[in-house]
Amino acid sequence: MSGLLGRLRAPRKSPTTTSNPTFDQNGHMGMAATPGVNAGIHTQGDYFQQSAQPPPQPQQDRPLYLCQPFVKAALVKGSFKTIVAPPKYVDVNEWVAINIFDFYNNLNHFYGAIVEFCGPHQCQTMSAASGLDFTWPDQNKRQVSLPASTYIDYVMSWVQRLLEDESVFPTKSGRDFQPSFPSTAKHIYKQLFRIFAHIYHAHFNEILHLSLEAHFNSLFAHYIAFGREYDLLDAQDTRELRTRGGGVMWLTDRWAEMGILEGGEK
Repeated sequence: MSGLLGRLRAPRKSPTTTSNPTFDQNGHMGMAATPGVNAGIHTQGDYFQQSAQPPPQPQQDRPLYLCQPFVKAALVKGSFKTIVAPPKYVDVNEWVAINIFDFYNNLNHFYGAIVEFCGPHQCQTMSAASGLDFTWPDQNKRQVSLPASTYIDYVMSWVQRLLEDESVFPTKSGRDFQPSFPSTAKHIYKQLFRIFAHIYHAHFNEILHLSLEAHFNSLFAHYIAFGREYDLLDAQDTRELRTRGGGVMWLTDRWAEMGILEGGEK
């Protein structure tokens, strides 16, 4: 990874400010000096019973990213399975680290393209589906709702600091990954997934306006395929999205049917 981190640009900043968050490498976050707990999920009204299944979604009510021709828009033809396998003789941790860096960098560019539409007035919550918001722990470990721009800036700043931390993402010869790296990688993956989910839910119109749907779909399909291959996806987030109406999980189901992703959700 030597030389890669120098090309990383700082994430776009929200026009609003709140208390500065603190993070550790395992993704525990807070808005005070003491790190909080993992950011959670809030559903409007009572918490949705996971055994309840949503009714089939009428075609006219489907989000645009689930409709033709946008659901098929992609730069890559065929399955992503072949491009997530590590090259021969490459350490798996090194392969995961390089890909996390690339996913972060590419997602950061997409967010930069739509950030002016994701201000605190346009996106008052970190929404990912109808009635489902991701929440943030305050200094008392209570889950609070934040504007999406604030939530995303916190996440991107945290990931950038981890990428620049030689003890977490070693770039020098002779430095090994810590035993906690798989857990750290999974926490990063969880938070980046939430940003993908928010952009699809709240900003796919802007993605279409910029003619970026094929690029964004390809990045997300690669992200999901890689996450499945290395068990990096957060089961609670994907389960909640599916039970709350599908969201991007219905998109991954469609891609599995089309052969872009192999198999259904694990």
